[in-house]
Amino acid sequence: MALYEVLLIGSPKVGQADALSKQLRDVADLFSLAMPGDLAVRTALDWEDRNPKAATVALYFGGDQTVDSDIVEKLELAKVPIVPVVEKGVSFGAAVPAAIAHTNACMLDSDDETLEALASVTLEVLGLLHTQRRIFISYRRTDSREAALQLHDELSSRGFDVFLDTHDIRPAAAFQEMLWHRLSDCDVTVMLDTKDYFGSKWTAQELGRSQALGIQILRVVWPDHGGSRYLSLSDTVALTASDIDAAGRLHPALLPLIAKKAEALRSRSIATRHLDLVGRLKSEVTRIGGQFEGIGAHRSASVTLPRGRKIEAYPMVGVPTAEMLNDIQDKAGKAGHGRFPCLVYNHIGIRPVNSPEIC
Repeated sequence: MALYEVLLIGSPKVGQADALSKQLRDVADLFSLAMPGDLAVRTALDWEDRNPKAATVALYFGGDQTVDSDIVEKLELAKVPIVPVVEKGVSFGAAVPAAIAHTNACMLDSDDETLEALASVTLEVLGLLHTQRRIFISYRRTDSREAALQLHDELSSRGFDVFLDTHDIRPAAAFQEMLWHRLSDCDVTVMLDTKDYFGSKWTAQELGRSQALGIQILRVVWPDHGGSRYLSLSDTVALTASDIDAAGRLHPALLPLIAKKAEALRSRSIATRHLDLVGRLKSEVTRIGGQFEGIGAHRSASVTLPRGRKIEAYPMVGVPTAEMLNDIQDKAGKAGHGRFPCLVYNHIGIRPVNSPEIC
């Protein structure tokens, strides 16, 4: 039975179910999840066949609020999270049943055919992506400060937690230590690839750390610059002379494009880092004579240590928090496997817990 299930109910437009399924399949492949074996997409016709033990989210596509309202009520009673999906400009109250009118909706652009943002929300609720959407902007202040400020504002307005050194490191904080801490918690690095990008040791180190951590890199390449050759496999936005004004600001039409590419890279980045954690865990458990038994729900790994102690390891990408610890304890309790739950993460770059900036 599937470990993750997505229920499509309400009034999806023609092609939306296929577009969303494609996005989910792409991410499932990255996480080594099979569709529909591990991640299943269901509709109102077969929603009752769902696995009640699977991590589940229902997407209610707004339109006629009476459509599938009975299913909404049953899912509410079963405490299945329901995300209203409504096109921008449509009256929210008239588009969804009253039972979910209090729930914050995912708003779609009328011309959104890929549904990448909706796929991200879906994966967040399922627990495959974390809800914090963090981006690190790496740039030379002398070359691209204005463009960096523009991207900071644009991405922030779209719900990203954006790290920009001039905005996010407080006075008296240990600059380098805090820089690496924030970078280790980001999903995507946006590199403003100017001619003199590598003229600073900070930018060179930021890029090197991003690559070492498996963070995906989105290059925005300046028009007077051919780009860094050894980064040719990164996703790229190549600028032309007309894309930047005399003050060094990007053309406004480019900002949504860069934001969309960053969103698309996010799931790839998290999946890559997650699989790296699982691979290292498996290797170390095997090395010490333990047994790696496989992956279960919520991406947990069942492990038996050499002396027979059974644990359930939950690999987490980024900086661990008290909320994460509470979450895995809750998941372990609901799973009822009786194993000792533990959190697995990459400690490189993370500040010590007694640092004042860490909650």
